[in-house]
Amino acid sequence: MKLPKLPAFLLAGSLLLATSCEKDLLDKTNPNAPSTAQFWKTQDDAVKSVYACYSGLQQFACYYRSWHFMAHRSDESYSQSPFVELANFTRFVTPDNNFFISSFAWNDYYRTIFRTNQVTTRVPAIQMDEPLKRRLIAEAKFVRALSYFDLVYFFGNVPLIIEEPVVTTRVGQATPAQVEAQIINDLQAAIADLPLSYGDADKGRATKGSAQALLAKVYMQQRKWAEASALFAQIISSGQYALVPNYLDNFTDVNENNRESVFEVQFTGSVLEVGQGQDNASSSESHDRPNFFGPPGATFADVQPRRWLLDAYTDSTLNFAPGSTKRHLIDPRRDICIIHSGNPDRFYGKTFGQWGWNPTQQYWRKYLNDRTRTDENFTSGINHRVIRYADVLLMQAEALTELGQMSTALPLINQVRTRPSVNLAPLTGTYTQTQLRQMIRMERARELAGEGTRWFDILRWGLMDDQAGINELRTRDTDFTNFRLGVSKLLPIPQRDIDIDPNIRQNPGY
Repeated sequence: MKLPKLPAFLLAGSLLLATSCEKDLLDKTNPNAPSTAQFWKTQDDAVKSVYACYSGLQQFACYYRSWHFMAHRSDESYSQSPFVELANFTRFVTPDNNFFISSFAWNDYYRTIFRTNQVTTRVPAIQMDEPLKRRLIAEAKFVRALSYFDLVYFFGNVPLIIEEPVVTTRVGQATPAQVEAQIINDLQAAIADLPLSYGDADKGRATKGSAQALLAKVYMQQRKWAEASALFAQIISSGQYALVPNYLDNFTDVNENNRESVFEVQFTGSVLEVGQGQDNASSSESHDRPNFFGPPGATFADVQPRRWLLDAYTDSTLNFAPGSTKRHLIDPRRDICIIHSGNPDRFYGKTFGQWGWNPTQQYWRKYLNDRTRTDENFTSGINHRVIRYADVLLMQAEALTELGQMSTALPLINQVRTRPSVNLAPLTGTYTQTQLRQMIRMERARELAGEGTRWFDILRWGLMDDQAGINELRTRDTDFTNFRLGVSKLLPIPQRDIDIDPNIRQNPGY
């Protein structure tokens, strides 16, 4: 879904909230620029305004770059970046409350929310096709819900803005419970008006399944297992989704928006003219993650996978049934997810040894262009898969396990394990709730490695809530030695926003 050029006020409008100018300057009008008085008239205006919402997810500090660094503070990744401030950020050492990774993300998410609020405020008054109008508003509510999902689980108490603001608007911070309630309201409304699927020209838009899955993820974070399970069951029974035979197809620019995709952010590898109001100097519609999450020489190598994760793929058929024997096989997903000295493939045209990489190190491979390029740049065209059907199956297995329905959960795990390109032995036997819970957690680690889901997993599992959980995380990731209970689970709210609005309070410990 290539995004068209959009009016400047849609792309940059939220920046007005932080702008202070002399009154006479504000009163001047550029006769060549479109205005809100001219826009918001036609059906075409409404369609374009929703493109602007999706474009917000492509911004520099959303899924283009910052989201990935924020999500990879989990125990599956670490950083040896020579950019010390960045490495410290991933180690829970954040001396600067305005550090650009998180502070820019705060700004760009609220810019995206501004756009969605314009849609929900102004599109209802446009005379146009009513079913299309309802669908467009539902799409905007989905994007707003996704933006607040990330904000609340990264920052905690955040301003909750759900109407189009003006320059003088000041909104107090909401509690996480209040933000979650708004996300739920938006998604419940969106589910009613979103279609099950689209034609080829509209692939990539939010569907009913996208909204159901995101709503179920909120319920999972709230540990409302029954509510989440009911939604996952609807997605599974809808007939709209299936695991693709080739696991690799989920992480390249081939076969995007396939049947396994529940929602993905669209990117293009073309270098496009920068849209007005965008932060990135090269392209606002490409994916920057590969340039920072791969091996040295071809990428900046700022984030790497932990060794425990690599080792986890060599014990892929764990069977905890009484009297069973562990089978030590190599999980085929390992070499798709991770570059390591034992991986026989060629990367960017060379073998591991030809590159001269440290054989004791491992590097992320998922989402890289190493099969088609000689190095990475700032314009990858690989879409970011926000929610995959495999994730849905494993979350449903988790919800059912927490509800004590282990025998019903087991076939869902086996669907993921027995995908044709993975073809692992199915799990058999009878398991206790504790045993199956741990197996699901490890299966999620292997299936979803490097996709940014791990942060939300360990948050949901309560591993960052007490010392016992931190001790467990430290066994896998020594960076958690720096983790401060009651502090590090949340990022600092940008100090510049607190300086602008003294009603905003900083998170504890910063």
